Amino acid sequence: MKKAIALAVSLFLMVAIVAACGSNKNDAGNAVNNGAATNNTGDKAEKKKIALVLPEKIGVNKFFVLMDEGFKKAGEEFGAEVKTIESTDPAGFEQNLRATVAEDYDLIITATFQAEDALKKVATENPDKPFAIIDTVVDLPNVRSVNFREHEASYLMGALAGLATKTNIVGAVVAMDAPLLSKYTSGFEQGLKSTNPDAQFLINYVGSFTDPVKGKELALLQQTKGADFIAGMAAVGDNGVFEAAKEKGFYTSGQDTDRTDEDPEHIVLSQLKGTDAVAYETVKSFVEGTFAYGVADYGLKEDGVGLTFVTKDSATTLSPFIGQDNVDKVKAIADDIKSGKIVVVNPLAQ
Repeated sequence: MKKAIALAVSLFLMVAIVAACGSNKNDAGNAVNNGAATNNTGDKAEKKKIALVLPEKIGVNKFFVLMDEGFKKAGEEFGAEVKTIESTDPAGFEQNLRATVAEDYDLIITATFQAEDALKKVATENPDKPFAIIDTVVDLPNVRSVNFREHEASYLMGALAGLATKTNIVGAVVAMDAPLLSKYTSGFEQGLKSTNPDAQFLINYVGSFTDPVKGKELALLQQTKGADFIAGMAAVGDNGVFEAAKEKGFYTSGQDTDRTDEDPEHIVLSQLKGTDAVAYETVKSFVEGTFAYGVADYGLKEDGVGLTFVTKDSATTLSPFIGQDNVDKVKAIADDIKSGKIVVVNPLAQ
């Protein structure tokens, strides 16, 4: 009898020990799972790392200055860790792209046709890495391309120049003879001929985006040929065009931002491009999970491009050379472009 009782107690103790061990094992499992859930939640809350890799130095190029401002503003507002990386030459640019891939940035943004070749190479080699490029198109499944219809805004400027010119000779000093920049020159000429079929259009190319000395030289050359309005389309080279306008008394225009306040007497228009808004929206969409590959297109209708006094107000007083009557006429042209009544030919689509 005593043996039977002892055996029963032993069996009871063994069951209790096993149950206790099993209970401890399950608790440990729950702790790991809870820990994993906490980590997963933490991962979701981690800041997105986004890089803006530029093919050149920002310098005084308003195009890149604006883009960088919009990029950093979005990073601050949407809680992303953002970094702008400037390059000095094509080889350095490709190295910078590869470095951001190696550093595992969640999104890598770049810009302009200068970046196309390197981006095609790096994005193809890294098909699972998201990329975006502003101001040109790279047709790859892991690249979002943001394109502008600059020819629409240039059309408006050309139309105004055609109405305003007193000599019937207008010009443009352009950075380079490159396909992308033909959207500016072609759009301008289409608009010019629409309001002044007899006007002569002079074009000269600087050969770079960073040469104000050459820009000034070419503007002076056009002025000697009778041009009373010379559009700056040369990035940093526009500064040289502005100097020439001030010295010789002709009229000119800026690009990307409203530059009329720098010299309202001579810089009477500015063609606008929302590189800041596009950079901002690219970061915003990525952080919020609405980022999509393919081509996003911004023109007059989407408020991606425009012209001072016509599509956007300016703090500067309108020049008498331009005139309010002419502005009103071109506002009607802008409405017709937005509605599709006027179709501005994109030279890159021909």
